[in-house]
Amino acid sequence: MPLELEQLGSSFVELLRRRHPELLPAAPSAPAAAAASATTIVALRFRGGVVLAADRRATIGGHLVVNDEVVKVFKTDEFSAIAIAGSFGPSVKMARLFQTELEHYEKIEGVGLSLEGKANRLSQMIEQNLQAAMMGLPVMPLFAGYDHERDEGRIFEYDITGGTFIREKTEPFSASGSGGDRAHATLEHFWREGLNREEAVALARRALSFAAKKDAATGGASYLMKVITKDGIEDIEGGSALGDTGAEAGKS
Repeated sequence: MPLELEQLGSSFVELLRRRHPELLPAAPSAPAAAAASATTIVALRFRGGVVLAADRRATIGGHLVVNDEVVKVFKTDEFSAIAIAGSFGPSVKMARLFQTELEHYEKIEGVGLSLEGKANRLSQMIEQNLQAAMMGLPVMPLFAGYDHERDEGRIFEYDITGGTFIREKTEPFSASGSGGDRAHATLEHFWREGLNREEAVALARRALSFAAKKDAATGGASYLMKVITKDGIEDIEGGSALGDTGAEAGKS
Protein backbone atom coordinates (compact mmCIF):
# COMPACT_ATOMS: atom_id res chain seq x y z
CA MET A 1 0.00 0.00 0.00
CA PRO A 2 1.40 3.45 -0.89
CA LEU A 3 2.65 5.41 2.12
CA GLU A 4 0.18 8.23 1.48
CA LEU A 5 -2.83 5.88 1.61
CA GLU A 6 -1.50 4.36 4.82
CA GLN A 7 -1.37 7.80 6.39
CA LEU A 8 -4.83 8.79 5.14
CA GLY A 9 -6.48 5.53 6.14
CA SER A 10 -9.38 3.92 4.32
CA SER A 11 -11.71 6.92 4.02
CA PHE A 12 -12.31 8.16 0.47
CA VAL A 13 -13.85 11.34 1.87
CA GLU A 14 -10.67 12.09 3.81
CA LEU A 15 -8.59 11.39 0.71
CA LEU A 16 -10.61 13.96 -1.24
CA ARG A 17 -10.37 16.44 1.60
CA ARG A 18 -6.57 16.22 1.60
CA ARG A 19 -5.92 16.03 -2.15
CA HIS A 20 -8.94 17.52 -3.96
CA PRO A 21 -11.17 19.43 -1.52
CA GLU A 22 -12.86 21.18 -4.44
CA LEU A 23 -14.53 17.86 -5.35
CA LEU A 24 -16.34 17.57 -2.01
CA PRO A 25 -19.92 18.86 -1.78
CA ALA A 26 -19.59 22.41 -0.46
CA ALA A 27 -22.01 24.18 1.85
CA PRO A 28 -23.57 27.16 0.03
CA SER A 29 -23.04 30.69 1.26
CA ALA A 30 -26.81 31.22 1.23
CA PRO A 31 -29.87 28.99 0.85
CA ALA A 32 -30.60 28.09 -2.73
CA ALA A 33 -33.64 29.90 -4.07
CA ALA A 34 -34.76 26.87 -6.07
CA ALA A 35 -33.73 23.94 -3.91
CA ALA A 36 -35.88 20.93 -4.75
CA SER A 37 -36.93 19.35 -1.48
CA ALA A 38 -39.63 17.44 0.41
CA THR A 39 -40.62 13.81 -0.14
CA THR A 40 -41.69 10.68 1.70
CA ILE A 41 -39.39 7.73 2.34
CA VAL A 42 -40.21 4.58 4.30
CA ALA A 43 -38.44 1.48 5.55
CA LEU A 44 -39.86 -1.61 7.21
CA ARG A 45 -38.61 -4.98 8.27
CA PHE A 46 -40.21 -8.26 7.31
CA ARG A 47 -39.45 -11.91 7.88
CA GLY A 48 -36.15 -12.33 6.06
CA GLY A 49 -35.18 -8.78 5.22
CA VAL A 50 -36.13 -5.13 4.88
CA VAL A 51 -37.92 -2.91 2.33
CA LEU A 52 -36.72 0.62 1.53
CA ALA A 53 -39.02 2.80 -0.58
CA ALA A 54 -39.68 6.35 -1.75
CA ASP A 55 -41.90 8.40 -4.02
CA ARG A 56 -40.39 10.08 -7.10
CA ARG A 57 -41.48 13.73 -6.85
CA ALA A 58 -39.12 16.69 -6.47
CA THR A 59 -40.61 20.08 -5.60
CA ILE A 60 -39.65 23.64 -4.83
CA GLY A 61 -41.09 24.86 -1.56
CA GLY A 62 -43.14 21.68 -1.26
CA HIS A 63 -45.78 22.81 -3.77
CA LEU A 64 -44.18 23.55 -7.17
CA VAL A 65 -43.43 20.25 -8.95
CA VAL A 66 -40.16 20.27 -10.90
CA ASN A 67 -39.83 16.53 -11.64
CA ASP A 68 -42.00 13.45 -11.13
CA GLU A 69 -39.39 10.80 -12.02
CA VAL A 70 -36.41 11.40 -9.75
CA VAL A 71 -34.53 8.57 -8.04
CA LYS A 72 -34.45 8.71 -4.24
CA VAL A 73 -33.42 5.14 -3.35
CA PHE A 74 -29.81 4.15 -4.04
CA LYS A 75 -27.97 0.85 -3.69
CA THR A 76 -24.86 1.45 -1.59
CA ASP A 77 -23.42 -2.06 -1.84
CA GLU A 78 -24.65 -5.62 -2.32
CA PHE A 79 -26.52 -5.71 0.98
CA SER A 80 -27.48 -2.13 1.85
CA ALA A 81 -29.25 0.88 0.39
CA ILE A 82 -30.09 4.49 1.23
CA ALA A 83 -33.29 6.50 0.70
CA ILE A 84 -32.93 10.27 0.65
CA ALA A 85 -35.17 13.05 1.96
CA GLY A 86 -34.46 16.75 2.27
CA SER A 87 -32.79 19.00 -0.29
CA PHE A 88 -32.55 16.90 -3.42
CA GLY A 89 -29.20 18.04 -4.83
CA PRO A 90 -27.12 17.69 -1.64
CA SER A 91 -28.92 14.42 -0.82
CA VAL A 92 -28.05 12.82 -4.17
CA LYS A 93 -24.43 13.97 -3.92
CA MET A 94 -24.15 12.48 -0.43
CA ALA A 95 -25.70 9.18 -1.53
CA ARG A 96 -23.27 8.82 -4.43
CA LEU A 97 -20.28 9.84 -2.33
CA PHE A 98 -21.35 7.29 0.29
CA GLN A 99 -21.38 4.57 -2.39
CA THR A 100 -17.83 5.47 -3.37
CA GLU A 101 -16.75 5.67 0.27
CA LEU A 102 -17.84 2.07 0.89
CA GLU A 103 -16.19 0.83 -2.32
CA HIS A 104 -12.95 2.64 -1.42
CA TYR A 105 -12.89 1.19 2.10
CA GLU A 106 -13.29 -2.36 0.82
CA LYS A 107 -10.53 -1.92 -1.77
CA ILE A 108 -8.09 -0.48 0.76
CA GLU A 109 -8.87 -2.79 3.68
CA GLY A 110 -9.66 -5.91 1.67
CA VAL A 111 -12.88 -6.46 3.60
CA GLY A 112 -16.20 -4.63 3.74
CA LEU A 113 -17.51 -2.68 6.71
CA SER A 114 -20.10 -4.22 8.98
CA LEU A 115 -23.62 -2.85 8.60
CA GLU A 116 -23.22 -0.74 11.73
CA GLY A 117 -19.86 0.47 10.44
CA LYS A 118 -21.54 1.65 7.24
CA ALA A 119 -24.22 3.41 9.29
CA ASN A 120 -21.53 5.19 11.31
CA ARG A 121 -19.74 6.34 8.14
CA LEU A 122 -22.98 7.84 6.87
CA SER A 123 -23.49 9.54 10.23
CA GLN A 124 -20.14 11.31 9.86
CA MET A 125 -21.07 12.54 6.38
CA ILE A 126 -24.40 13.94 7.60
CA GLU A 127 -22.60 15.73 10.43
CA GLN A 128 -20.29 17.37 7.87
CA ASN A 129 -23.40 18.73 6.11
CA LEU A 130 -24.63 20.50 9.27
CA GLN A 131 -23.65 23.97 8.05
CA ALA A 132 -25.77 23.54 4.91
CA ALA A 133 -28.60 22.02 6.96
CA MET A 134 -28.70 25.09 9.19
CA MET A 135 -29.07 27.19 6.02
CA GLY A 136 -32.13 25.25 4.96
CA LEU A 137 -30.55 22.43 2.93
CA PRO A 138 -30.80 19.36 5.18
CA VAL A 139 -30.08 15.76 4.22
CA MET A 140 -32.30 13.31 6.12
CA PRO A 141 -31.76 9.76 4.81
CA LEU A 142 -32.88 6.34 5.90
CA PHE A 143 -30.26 3.60 5.66
CA ALA A 144 -31.17 -0.08 5.63
CA GLY A 145 -29.45 -3.37 4.97
CA TYR A 146 -29.14 -7.03 5.78
CA ASP A 147 -26.93 -7.80 8.75
CA HIS A 148 -25.37 -11.23 8.18
CA GLU A 149 -23.90 -11.26 11.68
CA ARG A 150 -27.38 -10.97 13.20
CA ASP A 151 -29.18 -12.70 10.32
CA GLU A 152 -31.83 -9.99 9.94
CA GLY A 153 -32.68 -6.77 8.16
CA ARG A 154 -31.98 -3.52 10.03
CA ILE A 155 -33.00 0.13 9.69
CA PHE A 156 -31.02 3.24 10.66
CA GLU A 157 -32.44 6.77 10.74
CA TYR A 158 -30.68 10.08 11.39
CA ASP A 159 -31.19 13.65 12.52
CA ILE A 160 -29.55 16.64 10.81
CA THR A 161 -26.52 16.47 13.14
CA GLY A 162 -25.74 12.88 12.15
CA GLY A 163 -27.28 11.32 15.24
CA THR A 164 -28.05 7.65 14.52
CA PHE A 165 -31.22 5.90 15.66
CA ILE A 166 -31.45 2.16 15.18
CA ARG A 167 -34.93 0.75 14.65
CA GLU A 168 -34.94 -2.51 16.55
CA LYS A 169 -37.72 -5.08 16.96
CA THR A 170 -39.76 -2.78 19.22
CA GLU A 171 -40.58 -0.55 16.23
CA PRO A 172 -39.22 -2.18 13.06
CA PHE A 173 -40.18 0.55 10.62
CA SER A 174 -39.47 4.20 9.94
CA ALA A 175 -40.66 7.08 7.75
CA SER A 176 -39.22 10.50 6.99
CA GLY A 177 -39.82 13.54 4.83
CA SER A 178 -42.75 15.91 4.47
CA GLY A 179 -45.25 13.04 4.37
CA GLY A 180 -43.42 11.01 6.98
CA ASP A 181 -45.94 11.48 9.80
CA ARG A 182 -48.82 10.10 7.75
CA ALA A 183 -46.70 7.26 6.37
CA HIS A 184 -45.47 6.40 9.87
CA ALA A 185 -49.04 6.28 11.18
CA THR A 186 -49.94 3.86 8.38
CA LEU A 187 -46.99 1.61 9.19
CA GLU A 188 -47.77 1.75 12.90
CA HIS A 189 -51.37 0.71 12.29
CA PHE A 190 -50.85 -2.07 9.73
CA TRP A 191 -47.39 -3.53 10.44
CA ARG A 192 -47.42 -6.88 12.21
CA GLU A 193 -44.87 -9.46 13.24
CA GLY A 194 -44.13 -12.07 10.59
CA LEU A 195 -44.88 -10.05 7.45
CA ASN A 196 -43.61 -11.81 4.34
CA ARG A 197 -41.91 -10.09 1.42
CA GLU A 198 -45.06 -9.50 -0.63
CA GLU A 199 -46.98 -8.13 2.34
CA ALA A 200 -44.13 -5.78 3.25
CA VAL A 201 -43.93 -4.41 -0.31
CA ALA A 202 -47.71 -3.85 -0.34
CA LEU A 203 -47.54 -2.05 3.02
CA ALA A 204 -44.72 0.21 1.82
CA ARG A 205 -46.86 1.18 -1.19
CA ARG A 206 -49.81 1.77 1.10
CA ALA A 207 -47.82 4.07 3.38
CA LEU A 208 -46.57 6.13 0.43
CA SER A 209 -50.06 6.31 -1.07
CA PHE A 210 -51.59 7.56 2.17
CA ALA A 211 -48.87 10.20 2.45
CA ALA A 212 -49.44 11.32 -1.14
CA LYS A 213 -53.16 11.89 -0.51
CA LYS A 214 -52.44 14.78 1.86
CA ASP A 215 -48.88 15.88 1.05
CA ALA A 216 -48.44 17.76 -2.23
CA ALA A 217 -44.67 17.18 -2.12
CA THR A 218 -45.16 13.40 -2.24
CA GLY A 219 -46.06 11.83 -5.58
CA GLY A 220 -44.60 11.08 -8.97
CA ALA A 221 -44.88 8.61 -11.80
CA SER A 222 -44.31 5.58 -9.59
CA TYR A 223 -42.70 4.33 -6.40
CA LEU A 224 -39.17 2.99 -6.19
CA MET A 225 -38.37 0.19 -3.76
CA LYS A 226 -35.46 -2.02 -2.86
CA VAL A 227 -35.96 -5.33 -1.08
CA ILE A 228 -32.84 -6.39 0.81
CA THR A 229 -32.35 -9.98 1.99
CA LYS A 230 -29.43 -12.30 2.72
CA ASP A 231 -29.29 -12.99 -1.03
CA GLY A 232 -28.80 -9.33 -2.00
CA ILE A 233 -30.93 -6.47 -3.33
CA GLU A 234 -33.95 -6.67 -5.60
CA ASP A 235 -35.32 -3.56 -7.34
CA ILE A 236 -39.07 -3.05 -7.48
CA GLU A 237 -40.87 -0.29 -9.34
CA GLY A 238 -44.60 0.04 -9.37
CA GLY A 239 -47.63 1.72 -7.97
CA SER A 240 -48.38 5.32 -8.81
CA ALA A 241 -48.17 8.06 -6.23
CA LEU A 242 -50.70 9.88 -8.41
CA GLY A 243 -53.45 7.36 -7.91
CA ASP A 244 -52.38 4.16 -6.15
CA THR A 245 -54.66 4.44 -3.15
CA GLY A 246 -57.10 1.91 -4.48
CA ALA A 247 -56.31 -1.81 -4.58
CA GLU A 248 -53.28 -1.89 -2.29
CA ALA A 249 -54.33 0.88 0.08
CA GLY A 250 -57.86 -0.42 0.41
CA LYS A 251 -56.86 -3.77 1.89
CA SER A 252 -57.28 -4.27 5.60
